[in-house]
Amino acid sequence: MTSAPFQLSRRQTLAGLGGLSAFALTGCKTMAGVGPALEPQALLDDIAWNLIEHNPGIATGQGIDVGDKAYLRSRLGDSSAAGQRALAQTVRTDLARARAVDKTELDPATRTSFEVVESAYATALDGFALPYGDVAVGGWRNSPYVVIQNVGAYLDLPRFMDPEHPVRERADAEAYLARLNQIPAVLDGELGRIRDARGKGLVPPAFLLDKAIAAMESSIADARKPDAAYVTGLTSRTADIPGNWGERARALTGPIVAALERQLAELKIERSLADNDPGMWSQPRGDEWYAWGLRAATTTRLTPDEIHAIGLRELDEIHARMDTLLQGAGYAQGSVGARMRQLAEDPRYKFKEGDPGRAEIMAFINDRLAWIKAQMPRAFNTVVDPAMEVRRLPLAEEPGGPGAYGGAGSKDGTIPGKMWINLGTTDLHRKYDLPTLTHHEMVPGHIWEGTYSNKLPLIRSILSFSAFSEGWALYAEQLADELGAYDDNPQWRLGYLQSQAFRACRLVVDTGLHHKRWTRQQGVNFFVERNGDNAQSVASEVDRYCSWPGQACAYKTGHSEIVRQRARAQAALGARYDLKDFNQAVVDGGNVPLDVLAKTIDRYIAA
Repeated sequence: MTSAPFQLSRRQTLAGLGGLSAFALTGCKTMAGVGPALEPQALLDDIAWNLIEHNPGIATGQGIDVGDKAYLRSRLGDSSAAGQRALAQTVRTDLARARAVDKTELDPATRTSFEVVESAYATALDGFALPYGDVAVGGWRNSPYVVIQNVGAYLDLPRFMDPEHPVRERADAEAYLARLNQIPAVLDGELGRIRDARGKGLVPPAFLLDKAIAAMESSIADARKPDAAYVTGLTSRTADIPGNWGERARALTGPIVAALERQLAELKIERSLADNDPGMWSQPRGDEWYAWGLRAATTTRLTPDEIHAIGLRELDEIHARMDTLLQGAGYAQGSVGARMRQLAEDPRYKFKEGDPGRAEIMAFINDRLAWIKAQMPRAFNTVVDPAMEVRRLPLAEEPGGPGAYGGAGSKDGTIPGKMWINLGTTDLHRKYDLPTLTHHEMVPGHIWEGTYSNKLPLIRSILSFSAFSEGWALYAEQLADELGAYDDNPQWRLGYLQSQAFRACRLVVDTGLHHKRWTRQQGVNFFVERNGDNAQSVASEVDRYCSWPGQACAYKTGHSEIVRQRARAQAALGARYDLKDFNQAVVDGGNVPLDVLAKTIDRYIAA
């Protein structure tokens, strides 16, 4: 969960009522001292709905704001400090209820669900105890800064209202307007919290504020237009629904603009006070916040120094493989990074500039998607067919956004999974790295895995862990390689290995910035010089690590653990080991913290 309770995790843009069916249970235990007893699955569902009450956007993203929950479609949550305190109290109460369950007689799947709740909620409570920031309750975006270049309702809400908020009939349109009417309160709730944090000494780095101010000004300019995104998000879908929808939506944009301007004024005050120190070490109680951020992201107790060392070691191992391929391609002189920069400048691997290149990129992604989907029966026993689409990042988000990100669709199929790609400039992408990006975000990565997780009970569909979801997406890149995705194009394999090396670099740079007191430029230089990454793209990456401390460490930590668990299964099972069985066990187990993943593999081996 984040400050704006409409913000969805990668998998919270999925889901439907099919996930509410109860597992077979062996008993019903009393939850002592916490109200009427519920059977375990009913308790898990109750916990899920309690969380959704604070974040109604989850219900919309999951496609479950229907029937007696239809009122949620007209609501946004409380982003104020009071709203955060209420959310923390719900988490505290429901953690106690989950812990009170006698789990000895539960079936393994239900026991796993309780283990997931207890891990997510305990970690979240530790985050709520910190003096500032956004806490993701089973989500991927923890941030010390409530509003910054890639965090805040000014970015989240336009992306949520169109296309996530459905408009199929008059009631949906009225719900859309009801939510528009609440946006100023959401923005002001955030404003109160960033002012409070400034009073405690928390001021974001100047270079982040410069991006946030530019993005905020872009949002204000759009909201002032007669055809603002908030307006067209409704009018474009109400052609067959009688009503003065455009006029009513435009009447609500004035207060939204005023609230955005109040946030902008605060950001400019902070800019006048800011320095350029990028790391949490420079913030009040920053070391404490970073330790929590690392734990929340990696679901481990690894220290910053341990993670830094792991990153350096894994980077050397991956670069050794890249060196062999580069020499075979005729790039024999210089560091791996320098040779990859040479490869990046080869016009054969660049896309055209402007709109022609953007169209070329979209066609390229769709071609690779068709190929990898055809390979999935070789890797899984149960093959899904998720609805999915590729979309360009909203223009306001592109300057501070990553190269791409993705998430699965709704359980009921009404909301497709999406790969959002940054097309601010086509120079962000190369033909040798785009296949891997497609496998990471779509198949067999985020969208593919999320489709399995959405078959689980509701609480499991709305709790996710970066170490698993991002670790799985890196494993998906590896799996694509093992299925032959790069066999006919050795340079594509270099792109895959560079992607893996990039995530090893993240371990080094994130801990370097927040623990070892690196400058922003040191972080950028490490990527460019050691890995040959695009300097423009990497600058946004480094800024992202500054606003989401620790999150970048989830990727390679999770991938390495999945690979370690696979090796453990192979050793234990010998000739009985089957790759399809292992992959199926992992996706069927759902999105879990890494310690729970080990238990999933224990059960797979035993079975």
